[in-house]
Amino acid sequence: MTALPAGFPRDAVLEAAGAAADVARSVVLPFFRRGVRADDKTDASPVTIADRTAERAIRAVLSERLPGFGVMGEEFGLEGADSPYRWVIDPVDGTRAFLTGRPTFGTLVALLHDNVPVLGVIDQPVTGERWIGLRGEATRYVSTLPGTPVTRPCADVGRAELSCTAPEIIDAPHRSGFDALAAAAKRTSWGGDCYAYGLLALGQIDIIAECTMKIWDWAALVPVVEGAGGRMTDWAGRPLRADGDGTVLAVGDGGLLPHVAGLLTPGIAIK
Repeated sequence: MTALPAGFPRDAVLEAAGAAADVARSVVLPFFRRGVRADDKTDASPVTIADRTAERAIRAVLSERLPGFGVMGEEFGLEGADSPYRWVIDPVDGTRAFLTGRPTFGTLVALLHDNVPVLGVIDQPVTGERWIGLRGEATRYVSTLPGTPVTRPCADVGRAELSCTAPEIIDAPHRSGFDALAAAAKRTSWGGDCYAYGLLALGQIDIIAECTMKIWDWAALVPVVEGAGGRMTDWAGRPLRADGDGTVLAVGDGGLLPHVAGLLTPGIAIK
């Protein structure tokens, strides 16, 4: 695994990320299954008082703990753009799941160094599960539920469990590629948002393929998945970038990557 940057404040970063996830959990839980109203954003995705309040609380914690770091959030944009370190947060990833009372949403807290994710936290407030990924270290899973944060061997697409949040996030240019992958996989399941990536890190899912993803949707997932033994790229097998095409591919077994990427994006060659 790639090492952390020289002088990286490991303990302070882990403590800040944990405190941010804790405060988000305390804010979000009282709104769960309480019939909160949703507003539609310009992209037609919903946002609630839980999203906005949790993001404000996360920003306050992170700014107090590590004031020199930048912060980017889904709801309130970017502060501190000049810092090489940037927090990227999604207070409620899976607002549709949250609105319909499904405990598959989560809070995402990531830290980027020079635009590369070095830390990621997935927190599920209702079930009390938390995944913590830090570059160069094995992913940790903190929960009273059973689970070990190690992806499972599965080098054959025909035996693989494929997951995607919803059919509508597969945009038209990528539909044929997804359909080819779904036809080759053992089974396709829908739903999960960030929670599905936590399940992949626990060896329950083998492949996740999605489109229309923003950096706050995937930044925290990369250290978690890769620290558990998996790989994350775009559909062409390239490193994920903020200015990329919005496709995200996660595989638990790295041996799947060439075949899966070839199905999603015919004609490419992946090592």
